[in-house]
Amino acid sequence: MAFAQPPGQPQGHQAYPPQQHPQPPGDPSGGPHAHMARQHSAPADPSHPHQQPPQTPGAGGSQLPPAGSVSGAHPAQKPVDRKAAFSKGGRRNTTGPGILVASRAADEETEDGRIRNREAATKIRDAWIYKQIRARQDEFTQYKQARIFFGTWNVNAKGKDEPLDDWLCSDWGENGEHAPDIVAVGLQEMVDLNAVNVAVDNKSQQRSQHWVERVRATLNSRRNSNNDPMRAYTLLQQKYLVGLLLCVFVKSPHKQRVKYVHSDSVGVGVMGMMGNKGAVSVRLQFYDSTICITNSHLAAHRENVAGRNADFANIFSKVSYDIGDEAVKEVIRSGSLSQWATGTSSVGIADHDLAFWMGDLNYRVDEQIPTDKVIELSQKVELEELIANDQLNIERSQGRVFQGFEEGVLTFQPTYKYQPGTDLYEQRPDKKLRAPAWCDRILWLAQEPSHVTQLSYKRSELNISDHKPVMGTFAITIKDVVQSKREEVYEEVMKLLDKFENQTLPMVGLDRISLDFGEVRYDQKVTLPIKVTNTGKVVAQFRLVPKLDEVTLCKPWMTVSPTYGMLIPGEQPATLNFTITIDNATAHVLNTGREVLEDIIILRLENGRDYYITVTAKYARSCFGMSVDELVTYAEPIRNVPLDPIRRAETQGPNPTAALCVPKELWRIVDAIYEKGLHERDLFTASGIAEEVYQIRECLDTGAPFGEFRIHSMTEVLISFLSNLSSPIVPRTLFPTLEIDAQNIQSCSRKFLEELPPIHYNVFVYMISFFREALLYRESNKLSAAKLARICCNCLVIGSNETNPMEETTSSIQRRAGMQLIMLHFLETNSI
Repeated sequence: MAFAQPPGQPQGHQAYPPQQHPQPPGDPSGGPHAHMARQHSAPADPSHPHQQPPQTPGAGGSQLPPAGSVSGAHPAQKPVDRKAAFSKGGRRNTTGPGILVASRAADEETEDGRIRNREAATKIRDAWIYKQIRARQDEFTQYKQARIFFGTWNVNAKGKDEPLDDWLCSDWGENGEHAPDIVAVGLQEMVDLNAVNVAVDNKSQQRSQHWVERVRATLNSRRNSNNDPMRAYTLLQQKYLVGLLLCVFVKSPHKQRVKYVHSDSVGVGVMGMMGNKGAVSVRLQFYDSTICITNSHLAAHRENVAGRNADFANIFSKVSYDIGDEAVKEVIRSGSLSQWATGTSSVGIADHDLAFWMGDLNYRVDEQIPTDKVIELSQKVELEELIANDQLNIERSQGRVFQGFEEGVLTFQPTYKYQPGTDLYEQRPDKKLRAPAWCDRILWLAQEPSHVTQLSYKRSELNISDHKPVMGTFAITIKDVVQSKREEVYEEVMKLLDKFENQTLPMVGLDRISLDFGEVRYDQKVTLPIKVTNTGKVVAQFRLVPKLDEVTLCKPWMTVSPTYGMLIPGEQPATLNFTITIDNATAHVLNTGREVLEDIIILRLENGRDYYITVTAKYARSCFGMSVDELVTYAEPIRNVPLDPIRRAETQGPNPTAALCVPKELWRIVDAIYEKGLHERDLFTASGIAEEVYQIRECLDTGAPFGEFRIHSMTEVLISFLSNLSSPIVPRTLFPTLEIDAQNIQSCSRKFLEELPPIHYNVFVYMISFFREALLYRESNKLSAAKLARICCNCLVIGSNETNPMEETTSSIQRRAGMQLIMLHFLETNSI
């Protein structure tokens, strides 16, 4: 029997499913799958394919010499693009397609029609000065080596007077020769996270002071400092939030070279704002390098990966320090700030030379490894398989969290969950059995990756808590600006600028004022450049401005970079890159005829004229980003269906009816996967080949026959197709409102099927039957019902148009979890 045959059809392979002939559920006259043919869309969250990320080895390093270059630099996984990492965190770039330098409200028009915006001109001028200074920063900067220590520990509301030396001072050397210059200690759960403490901050201040004094006493004990004031540590800043505490100490000789110390806290717990989960953060300028340190406690529970990712994004976007105009000006003149031209004195985590993030991040070992096996491997210190399935490693490798950050190799046993007071993983029969995990981590983000070298990354064996403390020591390269040389460079730049300013009107030439992108396809990025040349004798400042009565520079399907610039006479032309991206939202509005790929971009020359750039493109229609209800009305390839609603009505009729049981594209890809065989290992989880994925999508859209594609490429297309429907198969309104258990799962599942819309019912039953077939080969493909239930939730229930995960409530997460149980029920029983 050919499993993937569409409902109510003869067996055997066909190019498309034939016309729909509805049958009542279970009617044998329609063929072996006739029960699928009864006629009968949800929030979204991307699927989570799991891959092992590359690990970054640590290296040796040296202590703070008076001056010199970096030695023993940390070999980064890849060069860190700070701007890309920053924009993923989502704090600054709030204008959509690009940075809006200044509002049009500040435009001034002269009698001869010239327009000038003084606010924009000042910012663009300062940005150019900063660019020149940053390019020459090596001329006035000495580089020194410093050592910085980070310690993180979830103390589980424990802690009396046990010594902390084994945790905080184990790497100092026999005579303290390796003592760090900066010590940052982060605690989680220093008080019980009960409702009273969370709501009223009942004991946090008292407990934070207790812990700060304990850390201070340890660092400055006679054993560690030998009563030498030059080896003593001074508290720079402490910040607490309910159970979180971050305290930062510096060696006394460096105290006078520390300034602009600020702190912030963000609660992301109950209602997305309470302090039972969240972060505390401290930033400072150490010599002339800026350092940011964050201590966080993210969402718990092994299955709640999305919640932890959302907590990170929330914290990363909300942490902000108002450091003042003077501090901003100083780092600009030193070339130490990469995103500053926003007219604000606030900076975020990524606006620093070095950013370190530690805490109880709560990422666990993926659920596909049973708890008993995780305990066994942890006890045997056989870590390779556990590291490969560590959720943080998986999520970072997929770019879903801690984008741009790096972490050292995990060489120590999982730090959670222990039986307090022992070195045994918690396995007592009266306690809930939890899989050991590396909950406690230290990561870093650097503008210059070679300026951070991790010297050690390990854990302490203190055992009062159910977590083990973790510590990391780093050699960092810091900047020490020679003020006199900096001023010389600054004066040279200003003299060069003054030579050309205010002499006559600016003029620029554009190598073209019309961009035709031709045919663009779904999930494709196409970029075309325009070169801007200063053809005059004075400085030319230019920027993109919104059209009249609009607030964005261009339509949402396009981005332009850069959005402003300055050219002196004779300088090389600037290149503006115009990029069109066809994502799911754009495909949806194009398919409905509410949008066309046409726009006009205005380039304004300060104190000069405006240039109008026309942009046009043609969308090659795709089944991706459409709804199954519309797809079943077309028997011909979707590429042949006109986008224009009037032309479409002429060929299809004003009110087309369903011609198919399920979309022909879905049937074709399922049938092709079935024909290739369902025995392949890592089916539905391994990624395909990008070029093959593109070609398969083209075959589905044009009706062309499939080539000899790899099965993983085809399964990736299948999951992508279902995940990117404009209306997911299972509407949010059908999420269970009751807690699902063994007593009610049968009735809840039956009610769920009865309420599915007709075409959605067909697709749902069709896919469940297909996934059941795949489970018959579980010995070879290594699939399980639980894994397929998660895949079903990701592509049938959640989809791609889910609300922001940071806005998820506890109730909606529970309802989605209930939906996953219903999926598991259908996969494991013959309920359909």
